[in-house]
Amino acid sequence: MGAVKTKRVPRAVREQQMLDAAVRTFGRRGYMAASMDEIAELAGVSKPLVYLYLNSKEDLFSACIQREAHALTDAVRSAIRPDLPADRQLWDGLQAFFAHTAEHPDGWSVLHLQARTHGDLFAAEVDAMRAETVAFVTHLIAVTAREAHRDPDLPEREVAGLAEALVGAAESLATWANTTPGVTARQAAATLMNFAWSGLGNLMAGRRWQPPAQQAEG
Repeated sequence: MGAVKTKRVPRAVREQQMLDAAVRTFGRRGYMAASMDEIAELAGVSKPLVYLYLNSKEDLFSACIQREAHALTDAVRSAIRPDLPADRQLWDGLQAFFAHTAEHPDGWSVLHLQARTHGDLFAAEVDAMRAETVAFVTHLIAVTAREAHRDPDLPEREVAGLAEALVGAAESLATWANTTPGVTARQAAATLMNFAWSGLGNLMAGRRWQPPAQQAEG
């Protein structure tokens, strides 16, 4: 009888298995503590095969960042319908964002915690993803301003600042939600909408908060 032949796993499938193992290891142990031996064992392959496919620990980490960033942005983008009102677009996008980060906590840890603390190259890759998100929110706020006022006077710098604040709040809230038992994606999204959109609504209606006037020095 001839030897039984095992089915060869396609390279693309094998790479995804390695990336799955790497994201889990990097996300839970951190970049410095994670070892290629551990990643290979978790993926069910030899360490030389990991190096053959993905070159080095640095390249493997970079591949993890790119995959997780694309997955997150795709999840948010696919949830948004541009024909809906701006508040509904933001609500749908936030729900998709929090749902994805909750379902992939190791991937979120890689993006939000690990990548930012292990070199400019890794941080730059995450910043590129974040810039895309900020650009979308900036556009959404600007569109809302145009809808609310025929001749909006909201400065571009202020719009950009609001977008940065909103994205930063979403990032922090996602990390908090992932470590707080019982918080759902819908609850996290509602929290941020109540925090941010109510204020934006007042702003678009012309009800601006103003800082108190500086007292003259005696």
